[in-house]
Amino acid sequence: MDKIEHIGIAVKDLEKSNKLFASLFGVPHYKIEEVASEGVKTSFFKTGPNKIELLESTKPDSPIAKFIEKKGEGIHHIAFAVKDIVSEIERLKGEGFTILNEVPKKGADNKLVAFLHPKTTNGVLIELCQEIE
Repeated sequence: MDKIEHIGIAVKDLEKSNKLFASLFGVPHYKIEEVASEGVKTSFFKTGPNKIELLESTKPDSPIAKFIEKKGEGIHHIAFAVKDIVSEIERLKGEGFTILNEVPKKGADNKLVAFLHPKTTNGVLIELCQEIE
């Protein structure tokens, strides 16, 4: 894994949260994108070298809706940049991690993504991200 790509934060109201985080960071979000297959609308902020992704559910049965129902708003996942997501999935499977989607899927911000089950990562949902070229 190369670096932290972004930190994902689950929110109930994207518009309200965009205003809050714009005030916090002193910069507006730079992108809003919907990932219909995941039932989520995302908003990205960049502050220094760091990216924050806000995630709002667009369906009542989406993973984000379920997360907020169970845990409330807050940090949802930490994403790491990888050069070769397929190789990294195989390596991590070999190390005993449970991969939630063994075939990478298209995510927000022009990325291929895969997730590691939090039961195998001390309760933290880990996302692997590879830039689509």
